Amino acid sequence: MIPRGQPNPAGGAGASPKRVQVRYFAQLREQAGCAEEQVRTAAETPAGLYEELRDRHRFTLPAGRLQVAVNDDFAPWDTPLADGVSVAFIPPFAGG
Repeated sequence: MIPRGQPNPAGGAGASPKRVQVRYFAQLREQAGCAEEQVRTAAETPAGLYEELRDRHRFTLPAGRLQVAVNDDFAPWDTPLADGVSVAFIPPFAGG
């Protein structure tokens, strides 16, 4: 399910593969079994990339519960991805 206000992100047939460095935090890091990885993807946006990774790692959190950062800056889910970018998926933090 795509969070409201976020386009369907699937990389279309014309999308060219790119290398993306992905960082995971908290629950996502545990579910992925690593803190970061480099992936090849045809996803055009962080939303599309997350859907690919969610299928691969069986992430339980929907995208709407996460923040995304591209090249260390918080970004909208529909930010275009370029070859060589860094993307971080950040789940909600519990405080106390």
